[in-house]
Parts: sequence; structure tokens; C-alpha cells
Amino acid sequence: MSTAPDATDEHIDNLATVLMDHPFADSEDLIFTVDRTMTAGEARSGARALADELASLGVQPGQAVGVKLPNGPDVVVAMAGIWLAGAVFVPINPRLPDAEIDTVVGPSAPAAVIDRDGVHILPEPRTYDAGTAFILWTSGTTGQPKPILHTHRGYGELLDRVLKPLRSGSTAPAKRPSPNLIPVSLALNAGIYNVLFGLRAGAPLVIMDRFQTTSFAELVRRFEIRSTVLPPAAIAMLNDDPTITDLAPLKYVRSITAPLSPLQAKRFTEMFGVFVLNSYGQAEVGEVIGWTASDAKTYPEKVGAVGRPHKGVGLRIVGDDGNEVATGQTGELRVRPPNMASGYASGAELADRIDADGYLATGDLGRIDEEGFVWIEGRSSDLINRGGNKVFPDEVEEVICLAPSVSEAAVVGAADERLGEVPVAFVVSSDELDPEALTALCRAHLTPYKIPVDFVRVDTLPRSEVGKVLRRELAARYER
Repeated sequence: MSTAPDATDEHIDNLATVLMDHPFADSEDLIFTVDRTMTAGEARSGARALADELASLGVQPGQAVGVKLPNGPDVVVAMAGIWLAGAVFVPINPRLPDAEIDTVVGPSAPAAVIDRDGVHILPEPRTYDAGTAFILWTSGTTGQPKPILHTHRGYGELLDRVLKPLRSGSTAPAKRPSPNLIPVSLALNAGIYNVLFGLRAGAPLVIMDRFQTTSFAELVRRFEIRSTVLPPAAIAMLNDDPTITDLAPLKYVRSITAPLSPLQAKRFTEMFGVFVLNSYGQAEVGEVIGWTASDAKTYPEKVGAVGRPHKGVGLRIVGDDGNEVATGQTGELRVRPPNMASGYASGAELADRIDADGYLATGDLGRIDEEGFVWIEGRSSDLINRGGNKVFPDEVEEVICLAPSVSEAAVVGAADERLGEVPVAFVVSSDELDPEALTALCRAHLTPYKIPVDFVRVDTLPRSEVGKVLRRELAARYER
């Protein structure tokens, strides 16, 4: 099944304009943290000063500049200053060990790195094509992360792709947007996107240094946040924290970075009275599928779907033979957005993943229902082939998490001489595991071939920086 895209002509030539042309006056507070405030004027003057400093140090337009700073206003100032200088922003998570930081700095070959101590010039920088804004990394859940090049114009379209439907259709006088609360790292696509999205919408920013349930609840109350974003791991943390009983005045949460399970979405809605607007995207294409407030009111029974395609986005579900499947059937999700990343900094070709009609192979398995809602079943690389029968790990994990003592579960494929692969479950539980009880639970909800052959208790599940479970690590450690 496929959906047809629409076209759009608007563009942003330099993403620094979302700060420099923000409607707030210089004297107005624009960026907040738990214990710090920065005015719009301070942010703009800081960006201009950094642009001048980079130029005086010899950084040329098109060269990359790494930013290794903790979450906060300084990161926003740094990215805007880099863009004013015509350079390319390279986010570096300061919490990464040195060995992993080297994998970020090396491929991007920056001319300089900015940290708490100032600007440090590096030799032999690389020059990128005109219009390149910044470099992001894929999540690395199935292999080594790849550096992705994004352009100013292309990423600006990603912002407006989501923002325009929210602005359209209202005849009421425009209100000043409420603060955009950002509970994720600004070294990640989700953090950068939500900074730029908030500024593009004319909103102030509230930035968390790191996610904590109590801090999140306090900021929601303090700034009267009615809508925000959260990754699935944060939603699960709030669900499981008995000290958090109220998130008023929060009304909507957009789930980001990975599809949220229907179980966790339902728990969150029932516990806090907050509707979860799921979404779908990848670092290469931005967000391409999501919910609107109108859809949330009209289709509450579809909680757990990632939504419907944004304007201008084409979707296609294809089978193993590359042909489109019928409505409601599962296959690989392919997307054709108006714009996408310009390529990989490593030299790998993004075009290798694009078919003859311009659709990008996402590697995710999904289906589109009669109303056009998209349901993600999991990664094609995570799919377990048990003697020809396909097992979707997410489905099995949902069932295992119904056990009262289980907080998390991850199902992976283990090698089997007779069947090729069999499902094995890694379980985070407050009690000792009872394999027979878990097997009985699975038997009540799943067909027999989907039931794990083994249950392994673990203290935590290995996750990527954005909270995705690293199944390959679990599969590698399993021994029968």
C-alpha cells in the first residue's frame, strides 16, 4: 500500500534565523534551565560574538565545528554562531568516553571544537558543500552509527512539515506559544530538532540537562507546559515512578526517537490523563509520520499507531519481492519526503537506499490501516525467522510486560540448528523469574511459535543514547 506526497516550496536558507529573527525582544527571557535564564538579546549577541571569533581564528565557511557542551543555552548559542559564520555544526555529547568522541570528531574532520574552556583549533579540516548545516549520527542499533549531512534548506522543511498543519485552520487571534520543553540531549537529532522547532514556532525554550522524573514534573508545573515531547524510555520511567501522580496541566505528549508501545501509551494516558501522540522518523528524513490533536480526538482507539503521513510525504509498504502489499498487510516501510539528508559524511551513498521512484528504504516493518494510520511492527533486522514463521519482538515483549513484576523485556533471535532462529527473552524484573508462569502468560496471548524458548533475567537492558534497546548486544551474550 502507498500514499501520495504533496509538494511544498517554502525554505530556510540559514537555520540561524530561527534565533536571530525570533519575535521576542532582546530584553525578554528566551531560554530556561532548572537554574538559569538567558534573554533573547544575550543569545543573539553571544551567537554574533562566536561567529566573529571563529572567523578571526581562521575557520572558513563550509568547515565543521564540534560542540562539546552540556545541555543548556550555550549549545543553542553555539549552533547559531557556527551557522552565522557559515560553518557546519557537529554536536558532541560531553558524556561520551574519549574513545567514542574520537569516532565523532574523526569522520567529520572539524576545524575547531568548542568546550567549556573555549574554542580549540584543529589541523586538516574538511570543507563541506555550501548549504550544509550540521552532521547527525544514526542511532547505531544495528551497527556502527553513520554520520549524516543535513542542509539548512532541507532541515527547515522538516520543521515546517510538522509546524504548518499546527498553524493552519485556526481563525482565532495568534497567541504567544507556550515554552517548548526539551527533555533530551542537544547532541541528538531529537534535541536539535526540538530546539529549532520551538524557535521556529516563536516559543521560548526550557532545556533539561538530563531527564529525571521529578525535575520533569516540576518544570511542567512551573512553566505550565501543556504539550511536550518524550522518548519512550522517559514515558516508561514516569509510568513506573510511584512518586509522580500528577502532570497537570500537561495535555499532550509527542513520543519521539522510537515507536512507543501501545501498552506504555495506554498506561501513560490512563495514569496522567495525557494523550500520547506517537510519531515516526529517522535521522535521514526527519519526522515523516505523526499525530495531530484533531486525530487524537477522533481516533482515540488507535493509540499506539505512529500516526498518519505529514503533508508532502509519500509512503509505501512493500513485501519481500519489492512489490506493494495490500492495505493492512505488513511489509517494509518506505518513505518519500519532500526533502531528506544530503548524504553521509563517511562517503556512503544515501542513494543506495532509494528505489527508482524516490522512496527511501527505512528498514522498519509496518502496515497502513484503512484510515491511513501507520503501525510499526519492528525493525526488519530484528525480525526472528523461526523455521519460516516470522516473530515480531515488540509483540512478544508487550505480552511479557503484562507480568506484574516485569518492568522491561527485550526479545532477540538465538541461533538454532533445527529452526535457524528461536526467540529468547531478556527480562528486567523485581522478582526472580518464573519461566513456567511467563510461558503460560505468552501462551494465553500468542501463537505457539512466538513463545520464547528461554527467559533470562537482567538488571538493565543495554540502550543507545536515544533509549533504543541494543538487541545485538543481548543476542551476542546469550548462551544456551
